[in-house]
Amino acid sequence: MSRAFVNEDHAQVSQAAERRVSDQPNHVTPRGLELLQTRLRALQGSDTDPQRLADLHYFTQRVQSAQVVNAADNGKVQIGCWVTFSDPEGNEQRVCLVGEDEADAAQGLINWGSPLGRALIGAQVGDEVVWKRPVGDLPIEIIDIATA
Repeated sequence: MSRAFVNEDHAQVSQAAERRVSDQPNHVTPRGLELLQTRLRALQGSDTDPQRLADLHYFTQRVQSAQVVNAADNGKVQIGCWVTFSDPEGNEQRVCLVGEDEADAAQGLINWGSPLGRALIGAQVGDEVVWKRPVGDLPIEIIDIATA
């Protein structure tokens, strides 16, 4: 249809961008659940903005599907643990495994379902695991595990 025949008063002004809900289980830390609930409360209200409604739908789903994981001090890497590891050159890095909505690489918070997270889950101090990266696999050694 030609734009000449579109009534601008009734045209859809904007289309909300729906967030994709991942297929992986929604494992979260207790802090991650608090963050989801805070975001959901902030979005609730009478606002009819399409993007706000799409975000409200997303965060409602995420809170409802959340499976809280409390890290136990069992010597194995799990969600909620801080993990220090080193690469073959001796470079050390420290990260905490969290749920995907809590992930923030700049803060060292890594999604448990990411390639690094999957490599670390279940490992123990002294274990060598392989971090499968797009630029090539990297063997890393677990140096320390601490619960948050």
